[in-house]
Amino acid sequence: MPTLNWLKREEAVRAATRAPYRLLEPVAELSHGDADTENLLVQGDNLDALKALLPYYAGRVKCIAIDPPYNTQSAFAHYDDNLEHSTWLSLMYPRLQLLRDLLAEEGSIWVCIDDNEAHYLKVIMDEIFGRKNFVANVVWQKRTSPDARIPLGPAHDDILVYSPSLERLKLNRLKLTQTHEANFKNPDSDPRGPWTSTDFTAQGWRPNQMYKITTPGGVIYEPPGGRCWANVESEFRKLQADGRIWFGKGGKSRPRVKNFLCESEGISSWTWWPHAEAGHNQEAKKEIIELFGTDEAFGTPKPERLFERIVSLATNPGDLVLDSFLGSGTTAAVAHKMGRRWIGIELGEHAVTHCVPRLKKVVDGEQGGISEAVGWKGGGGFRFCRLGPPIFDENDHINPSIRFPVLAAHVWFSETHTPLVKAGKSPLLGVHKGNAYYLLYNGILGDQRPGGGNVLTGKVLRDLPKHDGPKVIYGECTSLGEERLRREGVVFKQIPYDVKRR
Repeated sequence: MPTLNWLKREEAVRAATRAPYRLLEPVAELSHGDADTENLLVQGDNLDALKALLPYYAGRVKCIAIDPPYNTQSAFAHYDDNLEHSTWLSLMYPRLQLLRDLLAEEGSIWVCIDDNEAHYLKVIMDEIFGRKNFVANVVWQKRTSPDARIPLGPAHDDILVYSPSLERLKLNRLKLTQTHEANFKNPDSDPRGPWTSTDFTAQGWRPNQMYKITTPGGVIYEPPGGRCWANVESEFRKLQADGRIWFGKGGKSRPRVKNFLCESEGISSWTWWPHAEAGHNQEAKKEIIELFGTDEAFGTPKPERLFERIVSLATNPGDLVLDSFLGSGTTAAVAHKMGRRWIGIELGEHAVTHCVPRLKKVVDGEQGGISEAVGWKGGGGFRFCRLGPPIFDENDHINPSIRFPVLAAHVWFSETHTPLVKAGKSPLLGVHKGNAYYLLYNGILGDQRPGGGNVLTGKVLRDLPKHDGPKVIYGECTSLGEERLRREGVVFKQIPYDVKRR
C-alpha cells in the first residue's frame, strides 16, 4: 500500500513508542458531581495523556470523535493552527497510533477536517487503521450561505470514519425527525397507524421471484425489466394477508410494501449531512456565546447537533466516548447528556477556564444545545486529572513514588496488551491466555520494609495464589535457581530492568 512521506516522518512514527508513561493525578477541587463517576477530564499534552490511558482503556473505547487543528494558516487563541504541513502530519501520526490502540474492535473513529489536510489525513489513516477499514467520508454542510468574498467558498467539512474491524462494526440508525415523520400517511385507515411504502422489486433475475401478481383491481403485473420481485411468492402472500401490501387507492397499482411508523427503528444515515440535520457554524458560535459570553476563544467550534449525530450512530448508552482534542468541551457535553461515559483531553489552561465550567453546567442540568431534544435534566459527574511525573526516570528506573496499582496496570498491559480493569490487593494480576501474571512490589505481601516482600523466595512462591499453568512473576530479585524456576513453570522478570516501556 502506498505511504505518505514527509520531513521527519520516521521520528513521528516512533513518537508514540518513545512517549513516557505518566501518572494521572486527580484534582479534587476541579472535579464535580458524582465522586464515583468514570467520566474523566485530563489536562495535558494529548500524546502523553493517551499513553497514560493505554494500560486502563486499551481496546475499550467505543467511539473516538476528534476535531484537531485544521492547519488553515490562521492562529486561534487555544490552538496553534498555523502549523507547517510536515509538522502537522508529525503531530497527527503518533496520536492516531495511540487512538487506534484505545479503540474497541467494534468501535469507530470520526475525525473532522477540512480540505487543507483531508486528503493527506486519509492516506496516513489508511496506513494506521488499514485501507480496508475505511468506513466513509462524511460531508458536513457547515455553512448556511455562500461567502461573497470568496469566488468558490468552502461550504463543508469532511469527517473521515474508520473502524478497527468493518466486520464487527455496527452503526445505529438515526431517529426519525419531524420532517421524516411527516412522510408517513394512512390513506387506508390502517389500525396500525401511519405508514410509508417501498417498491416491492429487487435488482437482478431470480427464477423463484419472477411470478405474476394480480392486484385487487384485476391488473396483472410481472417484474419490470432487469428486476425481480423482492421476495418469493409465499412470503408475498403472507405480507398481503397481513395487510402490508399497497396497490394504490384504486387497487390497480404495482405492489408496494407498507412500513409503519410504529415499527420504525429509524433510518440509515448517508454521508451527506446538511446543516438542517447536523447544525452549522453559526449555531455553534451561538452555543459558545451563551455558555461563555463570547466566541473569541474558539474560532471554529462545532455544534452539539453534529456530535449528537456521531454519538447516536456509533454508540449506545453506557458506551465510552473519547475526544483527545476537546477544545471547548462539546464532545464530552454531548456524550454526558446522551448517557455515555466519556474521556476528554485538553492541553491548555482553558481545560480549567472553559471545559470545567461548561461540564459543571452540564452536570447541573444546563439546557442549551441538545438538552431539550434528548431530555437532559442533569446528573452524573466527572473527575479532573493532570498529567503527573513519568513512571520511569531518565535512567529507566521506576519512579519511587509509583504505587502498586499503577505499576500493576503497566505490567499487565505490557504483557497482554489489554487493560487491567482493576488492581486488587493480590500479587496475582490475572490470567491471560493460560499464563498467570504476578507482581511483587510495594509491600503487596504485607511486608512494609524497604524491598520487603519483593523478593521471590521458595516460601513466597508457595504462598502465592495458585495457578496450574505457566507463571510470569515480576520482582526485585529471586533466590531461586534457573532449574527450580523451570520446574515450577516460572518465568522471573526483574524490576525495573524487565518492565517494558513499550
